[in-house]
Amino acid sequence: MRGVFFVLMMFCVLPAWADSHDQLYKVAGWPEQRAHFSDALKAAQQRYQNSLPPAVFQALVNNSNQRFAPQAMDQRAESRLRQGLADPQPALVFFESPLGRKIVTAELLATRSDQLAKNAQGLPHMEATATRALLIGHLANALPVREAGAEVSLAIAGVAADSLSSMIPGLLGGGQAQGLLEGQRERIMQQIGNDLDNTLLYVYRDMSDPELEEFVTFAESPEGKTYYRAALNAIRAGLAVGQPTSSLAR
Repeated sequence: MRGVFFVLMMFCVLPAWADSHDQLYKVAGWPEQRAHFSDALKAAQQRYQNSLPPAVFQALVNNSNQRFAPQAMDQRAESRLRQGLADPQPALVFFESPLGRKIVTAELLATRSDQLAKNAQGLPHMEATATRALLIGHLANALPVREAGAEVSLAIAGVAADSLSSMIPGLLGGGQAQGLLEGQRERIMQQIGNDLDNTLLYVYRDMSDPELEEFVTFAESPEGKTYYRAALNAIRAGLAVGQPTSSLAR
């Protein structure tokens, strides 16, 4: 189910601006995705509670809460998204359409805490016709899911490294922690990619082939490419991968 979680991470760190940006933020379901992410973060923190010394666990909680505080993430992502998405109108028109709303509904369902728990051991295998498999393949190539998933994974790993470093100064100094994380990026992207088609088939299982084709058309259009490129850059800024938690604004 981790693949499903990663798919939607790109929608949970974008800023709530006024005018068209604010409308896009709401219509695309980002406030709800932010809540789902917070639920998943709390669940991840609790999994460590019984396996870590109390002081290390508390450092982990403090660091993750600071790094992933919604307001701070919004502030870091805002300037980067402005650079890449000067005109939010094409994406707004798409997500306000019946198809766009159906996509958002499917994505919100996939990241609900009960659904994540239900599929914790893996998603069911999804059968697909040749046409549907081809459409999903195009969608997998158009959406920056692998990259976004890697950024989320590295950000979470970075919090753990920060926590250890705060407890044992010098343990991962001299850029060693960042070097270790960077070395994992390609491996994580490959791991996500191995099951990506089945993940997308599951998430968008209630969409018809014509609806998937329309989704692909938007994602592969110049406007769609600009939107998803801007979203990925905003994720990287919002998650602050590579920055120690101590350097982030409180």
